Amino acid sequence: MSSYLILKHLHMTTAYLTVVLFALRLLLDMVGRPGWRQTPLRFIPHINDTVLLVAAISLLFVAGYASDMPGWLIAKIVLLFGYIIAGVFAMKQTATKPVRITASVLALVQVTAIFHLAMAKPF
Repeated sequence: MSSYLILKHLHMTTAYLTVVLFALRLLLDMVGRPGWRQTPLRFIPHINDTVLLVAAISLLFVAGYASDMPGWLIAKIVLLFGYIIAGVFAMKQTATKPVRITASVLALVQVTAIFHLAMAKPF
């Protein structure tokens, strides 16, 4: 299997896992189980996201996008920053419940858009 396919599958797997872990942590918070913050679930998403980022940057070079990024890829990067910011507010215990819910929805909408761009590559 080529390095491109290995990186692509690693990137896709860690991207799916990112969403699952984010949704799981949101769900645990929403049902009143904040104890997850004292378990490995507190840091596992960060390890996964680091692997996701390394795979993404590696794909930039292997696929030849490092020097000339298409519009869909730039849009994914912008949405990624939005997802990170919204995710921080969604997970923040000190934020009010309406802020956390709004941030959670916004984060999930942005990650859905990221997945759409990754699959459709529209521009």
